Order: sequence, then C-alpha cells, then structure tokens
Amino acid sequence: MTYVELQEALLVFGIGERASRGEIRARHRHLVKKYHPDAGAEPDHDRISKINAAYRVLLDYIESYRFSFAEDEFYEQNTDERLRRQFMDDPLWGNSMGTRHHEEE
Repeated sequence: MTYVELQEALLVFGIGERASRGEIRARHRHLVKKYHPDAGAEPDHDRISKINAAYRVLLDYIESYRFSFAEDEFYEQNTDERLRRQFMDDPLWGNSMGTRHHEEE
C-alpha cells in the first residue's frame, strides 16, 4: 500500500486524517447501503467495488499500524484526560472546585 492509495481510500470514505475503527466500519456500512441496488437507487457496482476496495486498504493500514503507548500519544488520544491533567491544580477548574461544590450543598 502507498500513501496515495491510503489518501484515495480516505477520499472515497469522506473522512479526515483521524478516525476510529468503529467510525470506519460505520462509514463503510452507510456507503454500501446508500449505493446498494436494493436501496432503490440505480445499481452502481463500480462505486460499491471502490468502496469495498477502500475499506480493505483502511483495514490493512489499521492492522499494520504500530500503536504508540507513549504518554504524549495517550494524552493526544484522550483529550478529556489531557485537559483534566492540565487544569487539575487550577483552583477554578481543578479538584478544589469539586470540593467547593460539595461544601455548598
């Protein structure tokens, strides 16, 4: 697989640079249903073939991708945790806010 093939697959699916396996799977299902002859549309076997080929490229890429378990990658993937960690010591947003909220009740 080349980077150009990967970009073409992303274009066929209409997704950006980041997508989860679930998002790719859901997009594939949506596109196949949309262009399937049983959907009432004109049969477009060429388009369905392109969709399935793009799906295989994306799955191959995901399967061979090396996941990073580095701390910076963890916080990049988990924005809520990154924000919590970034602001946890801030009196307005951090742990003291939760304590203050309980005191007011």
